[in-house]
Amino acid sequence: MARKKVVVAMSGGVDSSVAAALLKQQGFEVIGMMLRLWSEPGRQDSNRCCTPDSMAQARRVAAILDIPFYVIDAKDFFRAKVVQYFLDGYARGETPNPCLVCNRQIRWGFLLDHALTFGAEFMATGHYVRRGEAPDGSIELLRAVDRTKDQSYVLHVLNQDQLKHALFPVGDYDKVTIRRLAGEFCLPTASRVDSQDLCFLAGDDYRNFLRRNAPEMLVPGPILSKDGRPLGNHSGLANYTIGQRKGLGLASPTPYYVVSKRIMDNTLVVGGQEDLAFEEITVCEVNWISGQTPARVFRGRIKVRYTAKEVEGTITPWDEARVRIRFDTAVRDATPGQAAVFYEGDVMVGGGIIQP
Repeated sequence: MARKKVVVAMSGGVDSSVAAALLKQQGFEVIGMMLRLWSEPGRQDSNRCCTPDSMAQARRVAAILDIPFYVIDAKDFFRAKVVQYFLDGYARGETPNPCLVCNRQIRWGFLLDHALTFGAEFMATGHYVRRGEAPDGSIELLRAVDRTKDQSYVLHVLNQDQLKHALFPVGDYDKVTIRRLAGEFCLPTASRVDSQDLCFLAGDDYRNFLRRNAPEMLVPGPILSKDGRPLGNHSGLANYTIGQRKGLGLASPTPYYVVSKRIMDNTLVVGGQEDLAFEEITVCEVNWISGQTPARVFRGRIKVRYTAKEVEGTITPWDEARVRIRFDTAVRDATPGQAAVFYEGDVMVGGGIIQP
């Protein structure tokens, strides 16, 4: 019987390396693929997902596992879809999360298409998340065993066509076990440090990136209190995010926080900590993992940022792409441009983009 073929999206890190090793151990025909992504002109090879060192590590792992390894050029597509999304989000006064677009269009679009072209039945990544099956036969996205590493938040964008080809081998393990397995497989990535930054920023502050690539959006303007009192001046709305306290340059006995950004008149509005409490939010561009919009109001646990604590609340679908969420306990920093995702138990139900 022919072995099932799987392409592993390799990054040169420990998680994707162990994913490839586990799948080979399970009897799959494994192919390693890595994307060459866009870097700023003059900063070539600075994208953390495809530095020369990362690529060399991935090649070493592929050689140790005795699997073929290919590098696919995605620079132009990545620039057009991910980096432009990042820039456009800040231009709208939002705080965008480009990892969501990268997962939907680059990894599970561009790379998956290449995997299928190679005759693969599946594509695997090193994400900490699990794949399940619902009673009706649809594919479910489940939280990882290791809740401290769970990455289901950034994968809420996947649809059924993508999930039917998806494998997540490391989702059943905790991080300590993954590093131990890397050592047992004799992989050079066993002690490689995890990277949490946006890959194309290469560790730089996003504000510096905007100054180099979109200086036109950094126009100074007024800072006003919620009741309209002038308090100072800002250096460009894109330099600030909702909930920010430091770096405002305002002298006050009580701290000010950014509570909104008014693009129409280039105004930064600040207030007290109490002004950051949100009891309700609207979420658009919703993706339902099952492919079906719930026909009912339902209860769930909601995250409004990747690192945020989950809170319980009521989710009311307005239509197939919009919901209204009411939290049991008010949440802070529900920032336009970030994703709000919702769970029922371990099952990721869906998620979308928080609206102003």
